[in-house]
Amino acid sequence: MLKKFAALTLGLALMMSSNASAADNDKSLRKIIINSASRLLTLYEGNTKLRIYPLGLGKPSTPTPVGYYKINTKEINPTWIDPSNPEYEVPSGASNPLGYRWMQIKGNYGIHGTNRPDSIGYYVSNGCVRMREADVEALFDMVDIGTPVEITYNRVVVEKADDDNIAYYIYPDGYGWQKIDTAYVNQWLAPYGVAAFESDEDIRQKIYDSNGEPTYIGKAYSIEINGQKLDTWEQNGRTFDSKAVVRSGITYLPAVPIAMAIKTKLEWRAGASTLRTAFGEVVGFEKKRQIYFNADDAIVLFNLDGGLQSVVAADGTKTSTKVYKLQTVKQVPLEEEPLPEDKKKDKKKKKAEDTKADDKKSVEEPTVDDKKAADDKKAADDKKPVDDEKAVDDKNVADDKKAVDDKPLRGSE
Repeated sequence: MLKKFAALTLGLALMMSSNASAADNDKSLRKIIINSASRLLTLYEGNTKLRIYPLGLGKPSTPTPVGYYKINTKEINPTWIDPSNPEYEVPSGASNPLGYRWMQIKGNYGIHGTNRPDSIGYYVSNGCVRMREADVEALFDMVDIGTPVEITYNRVVVEKADDDNIAYYIYPDGYGWQKIDTAYVNQWLAPYGVAAFESDEDIRQKIYDSNGEPTYIGKAYSIEINGQKLDTWEQNGRTFDSKAVVRSGITYLPAVPIAMAIKTKLEWRAGASTLRTAFGEVVGFEKKRQIYFNADDAIVLFNLDGGLQSVVAADGTKTSTKVYKLQTVKQVPLEEEPLPEDKKKDKKKKKAEDTKADDKKSVEEPTVDDKKAADDKKAADDKKPVDDEKAVDDKNVADDKKAVDDKPLRGSE
């Protein structure tokens, strides 16, 4: 397995060497980081990786010390002095254990070549950092005295590649210094926003293998909603990731932080695997207690639309950094929707005809006041015959009374 590892790291070093840019020669920005667990040395310029080289490091009984150092001295064709017998020296040449380059970082510890290239990738030295001769000579020319050197021991490494793919590595515990479990690995994946997309079962298998090979999870991007960056959301002791994750051709968006950001009530139906808001209902995906949905459904679930965009620098140029931007969709009421010109003419004509019809109707049909006057007149006419009839009856009574009054009384005969 270690031979396979050595071949893998050599290929990685060659790949990085061919891809690195040599345009910027500001050595003051450079630093060396050595991971004793991975047995790799990485040369950085700022945050950019220039080179990656495989190493041979100290035996478990004489481990390479971790810490922060710097290159104190540089020497070509060094003489090797046996630490256990200072009087024994080996001059520069094919039998010299230091090879043809030496960079001292602390006491008797240094970065150097070797006359045993087959030892690279193993824990074999008395604590020094061994490199293949071609590699150490190249590194020697790219660094100055004073270059920082950081030596760590990290079995879990997470990296973002140039194409935005996020991969993680788990290395064997060569020194027996670091016991790890799934929770520890998840802590390393969480800041990248991809922890939910690697199952604990897969992580356990990877810990068991500890072969240092990469596992690619996906691409993760920050999210902006209406110009505001989306942050992680904590609720009931749970933390919800806030990044868009592209995996197997699908872009997954985190449902809970988006719902909280736009202040929309969200309902998760675990049995049916659906998400519902006042806008609509879509399929949801639960991944290690995180809830996601397909970015294509953002307009249905949240009335949002958008996509992946490059960040624009202050000078107006696009950068390699990308952000998933979402915007609220503006809805136009139906009565305000623009009409074609022929539709506008038909609408005006219909309105004119309706107005003309209303005017005619107002002339032909009596108004409410006219109708009231007619009803009052009818009531008066109906009442008049009753009064005339009463007048006739009153006259008859009067005539009858007069007749009685005119008739002679019997007692006067």
